[in-house]
Amino acid sequence: MIKGAHVILYSPDADADRAFLRDVIDLGHVDVGDGWLIFGLPPAEVAIHPSEAGGSHELYLMCDDIAAFVAAMEARQVACTPPVDRGWGILTELTLPGGGKLGVYQPRHARPPVAPSPAAAKRASGRKPPPSKPANKRAKKPAPPKRKTAPKKTKVTKKAARPARRARTTS
Repeated sequence: MIKGAHVILYSPDADADRAFLRDVIDLGHVDVGDGWLIFGLPPAEVAIHPSEAGGSHELYLMCDDIAAFVAAMEARQVACTPPVDRGWGILTELTLPGGGKLGVYQPRHARPPVAPSPAAAKRASGRKPPPSKPANKRAKKPAPPKRKTAPKKTKVTKKAARPARRARTTS
């Protein structure tokens, strides 16, 4: 049913923030026209936290080693807040060129399995996948394996049992 997520970050300087995600964070992207970049993200997870008002959302990127991430950002002259251990993960925050804050953390909580792709979900639901097509339609079918059989016995007939006649010679 769900095949992915599309996250929108609003910014007063969208071009600068796009360049940051492209050049500093090194996210893969596609240009869908006029410099409008859409970035690919690694597998994600969603959590629901209680809120009186609701309607606000947060985005955190995750990494395997927060200290290495902070060091990489410092090498690129990007300031991060000092990492803080929150129990569920170690959190830092950086400021995007447009002024927005972006949280990055090293999770310490259990990670859910990655949701299956739509094709895998269909297979799991019992539907048979479409038959695969041969890569080369002219490909020869493999010959069936040869059976090992005992040598054939020849039938002895009266004709075969007679001695061969000598050819007559004329002088």
